[in-house]
Amino acid sequence: MSFTNKVVVVTGAGSGIGAAAALQFAAEGARVVLVDRDEARLRDVRAQCPRHDQELLLLAADIAREDEPHRIIQETVNKFGKLDVLVNCAAIFRVNSGLDENIMETYDEVMNVNLRALVLLTTLAAPHLVESKGNIVNISSVAAVMALGAENAVYSISKAGVEHFTRGAALELAASGVRVNAVRPGPVRTRIAENCGRDMNCDDWSDLTKIGRISEPQEIADTILFLANDKAKGITGSIFTVDNGMVF
Repeated sequence: MSFTNKVVVVTGAGSGIGAAAALQFAAEGARVVLVDRDEARLRDVRAQCPRHDQELLLLAADIAREDEPHRIIQETVNKFGKLDVLVNCAAIFRVNSGLDENIMETYDEVMNVNLRALVLLTTLAAPHLVESKGNIVNISSVAAVMALGAENAVYSISKAGVEHFTRGAALELAASGVRVNAVRPGPVRTRIAENCGRDMNCDDWSDLTKIGRISEPQEIADTILFLANDKAKGITGSIFTVDNGMVF
């Protein structure tokens, strides 16, 4: 799969699935815009990148802030002159009981990053993607279709929203030649649990899968690149599950 001279924005590119996707896009010749709140992690990813600095753009940004999605799209177009692929990978995981008096703080925090920012980035990117006949790949989760636990409900709601928005955006943008799809990972070896302050071992999730393993970020990145490539030109409005048989 070649992405030579394609311009790709990847949010959440500082670690995990986002970092793996950004590195694979760069290896395939793309000009990659790496977006993450953590600038130090972005620099670490850039150090692993096979592309020259002039073919990369690092943007330290908190996409939950109203102005940041605007800046991301504008700086991308200013530097590279176009946009071909948007990968909405940034997400946070928080746990909180629905009976907790602070539940709405958790709800707003998670929804602002996982769903609201994704919707805004899509809206801002759409005119540029229409021009390039590009596409969007959103990252969902098996949490969108199954209850992982009462304290994870807000995260599940956000990912269910991602999937419904993916279908709606695909329907709206189809006539303009823009495809929109999502990847629904199961357990993946990333920092998302660590980042929420929980002492969780990724390997503990392997027992929930039918084939007794969890995925590496590169496996999810493989699916992202497939969906973003012309080999998937007949695929839109689809949710691709990569979960080692966790959900049938």
